[in-house]
Amino acid sequence: MSNLGFTGSGNSKGKQSLKSEMRCAVSYFVTLGLVLVVEGAVAQPTSTGAGGAYPVKPVRIIVPTSPGGGNDFVARHVGQKLGERLGQQFIVENRPGAGGTIGTAQAARAAPDGYTLLLGFVGQLAMSPHVEKGGYDPLKDFVGVSLLASSYHILGVHPSLPVHSVKQLISFAKARPGELNYASGNIWTPTHLVPELFKSATGVNIAAIQYKGSGPAAIGVLTGEAQVIFGGVTALMSHVRAKRIVALAVTSPARSPIAPEVPTLVELGVRGVEAPSWYSIVAPAASPTEVIGKLHAGIVTIAARPDYREPLERQALEPTTTTPEQFAVFLQAEYDKWGRVIKSLKLQ
Repeated sequence: MSNLGFTGSGNSKGKQSLKSEMRCAVSYFVTLGLVLVVEGAVAQPTSTGAGGAYPVKPVRIIVPTSPGGGNDFVARHVGQKLGERLGQQFIVENRPGAGGTIGTAQAARAAPDGYTLLLGFVGQLAMSPHVEKGGYDPLKDFVGVSLLASSYHILGVHPSLPVHSVKQLISFAKARPGELNYASGNIWTPTHLVPELFKSATGVNIAAIQYKGSGPAAIGVLTGEAQVIFGGVTALMSHVRAKRIVALAVTSPARSPIAPEVPTLVELGVRGVEAPSWYSIVAPAASPTEVIGKLHAGIVTIAARPDYREPLERQALEPTTTTPEQFAVFLQAEYDKWGRVIKSLKLQ
């Protein structure tokens, strides 16, 4: 500090010189302090969802259905791979109830900080909002990160049912109107609406039994409580392989690579039932753009890897990705399409 030139002189000139030197010293330290404050602010990493440090804590993925179905499988698979990619845990929380609307509404009300995501499913985002007030608007309350996968359905029956083909099932059901039941994983989801499309296309009368998810619906058929199911390939294939459920057809346009022996409904002359399920990751509306971008980039990266794609493909799930903008267009189209279907079926 000697270069500041303090003097101990007692004359007026010395006092003026001392005051001037003190003002210079004060100015120096004020300037130095401001520089340090500014540098500290620039260097300090953000801990919120809006910054490059995201994620700095575990992220939860709400699955609005019970464990054991396609939603649960996809969420846990993508959560594990995203966690490896982004360096934080992605924890799946199953929140079933009310056809999946309870968990979906909970996700819609979550803080838009990137730490609560939703496994978005066609049922809760494009079907049920047309007939139920679930406490959310799928087009306004969420922002899409990306599509994840799509799949079709297996038409299966309990082994005790004396049918071995779709033609025999149709004849059996028409001879006993209202006596057969089909297991629906959730109301206003594909496991509910795809059978209704089948009924409309074939003229059969099969009643619905509603379950809390596709896993419980499959159990309903295994126990004989219901005799028929249009279940996701993911939920049913293990039961088909174990001969606990008999597969009569698939709803996909072409035969499934994991069940090539099972014919398609189109092959068998039943059209209009080719309705795929799809899965996505969405976040509450107003989530930071930077966070959505980081999540999207992570999904695109992991989706290119065989260790991500192959487990999905083994379950007859077709991996896919979209940009957030593409997903918004896709969701609007799906929402409009299913609104027309539900209106045409005149379901209550």
